[in-house]
Amino acid sequence: MGRFRWVAVLGAVALTTAMTAGAAGAQSGGAAKEPLRATEVGVSPTEIRVGVIADTGSQFAPGLFQGAVDAVKAWAQYTNEVEGGLAGRKVVVDVYDSGLDPVKSRNAIIEACAKDFVILGTSALFLNNVDDLLTCPDGRKVATGLPDFPVLTTEVAHQCSAVSHGINPPIIDCATKDQKPQTYRGSIGATNYYLKKFGKKNLHGLFVYPSDVKSAKNTQVPAFKAQQDAGIKQDATFDISATAQQSAYTPLVQAIKDKRSTYARHGGNDAGTVALMKEAKLQGVNSVKVWDCSLQCYDEDILKAPETEGLYVWSLFLPFDEANQNKMLKNYTKYVGKKADGFGAQAWASGILVRDVVNRIVEKNGPNGLTRATMLQTVDGITDFTAEGMLGNTNPGERVPSPCYVLTQVKKGKFVRVWPEKKGTFDCKNDLYEIKLDLN
Repeated sequence: MGRFRWVAVLGAVALTTAMTAGAAGAQSGGAAKEPLRATEVGVSPTEIRVGVIADTGSQFAPGLFQGAVDAVKAWAQYTNEVEGGLAGRKVVVDVYDSGLDPVKSRNAIIEACAKDFVILGTSALFLNNVDDLLTCPDGRKVATGLPDFPVLTTEVAHQCSAVSHGINPPIIDCATKDQKPQTYRGSIGATNYYLKKFGKKNLHGLFVYPSDVKSAKNTQVPAFKAQQDAGIKQDATFDISATAQQSAYTPLVQAIKDKRSTYARHGGNDAGTVALMKEAKLQGVNSVKVWDCSLQCYDEDILKAPETEGLYVWSLFLPFDEANQNKMLKNYTKYVGKKADGFGAQAWASGILVRDVVNRIVEKNGPNGLTRATMLQTVDGITDFTAEGMLGNTNPGERVPSPCYVLTQVKKGKFVRVWPEKKGTFDCKNDLYEIKLDLN
């Protein structure tokens, strides 16, 4: 994927002129043309700067969320080339490596606060201090906060940040975060499909939690409990590090063999699922009917391992091979190319949410109405978002998770749609589970 470049000075002048004219014409009521001006930190007469903060450079998991970075860059290129930028201005991306480090994560927020209009695609596991996010001063030196459109939030402080609006909202009901117990609600994904296909009495098995970060484990506890309440009996549970080698999975697989488990789900990264399934094949496991995984397993690394044949993977977005069914998905796969992955799809969708918020502001206040305050006020009102059909319906404004999903299965090195059967569609009939647990 090549980066967006100005080919010549003449071309740059022509594009800037066209973008300015387009933005002026976008003002409601046919208002007279208005010269573009600097309106906020990161918003100049010619540019809108956006930041992406992601764990990419850690030696423990190099390139962990590189897909989010690649997607934000690709979204900016698409936005500039196809949509004429945002509010008549060219989108410029600043990249910050949070490096699986709370200090680097906080420093990235501080840097972005001073430079960028918003941040999007945020994928930082150790973002446990959001003070600088919430009190970031705007162009008027008012502590408005830095608008954040994250892909991944693990720490409760980040999940419930007043300035953060993810297209895949957190499962905790933030109104209960200081209560004991707290309330959690979310989707159980394809669980009901599995139960209908294989029968309640026939599914029982292994649940694996990520052990490196308590908050990451806590994002899985309510979902696993909801699956068990729905009918998948727990045979055994283990905590395991994301850096664990295949040999560390020997006792997990032994538990599967001892119980003749028919179900197994790993709540950690895709590498963990690969290691688990490789060890299971090595030990001759043949009882598992459902190897289950979600967003993190929609990745080329899963397809490269022949041992993952049969793995079920469910997600909030359409499968990439259905790009011809959805224009926005086609844009994503075209601009990001072979680097497309599950986290990237959500980062791209976050960019579309930013675009939609900006366009609402321009429609109401003109291209010089962009401020961080208006971004935060406007996104609160977006309660029905699909990134033009690329996602199942979600509610970022009120931070309510989506009940929608698509289920695929790894077959002969490809993700093949299983449910719903019709291409371009989602199953949104699941009710969100609601569970009270004390995870503080």
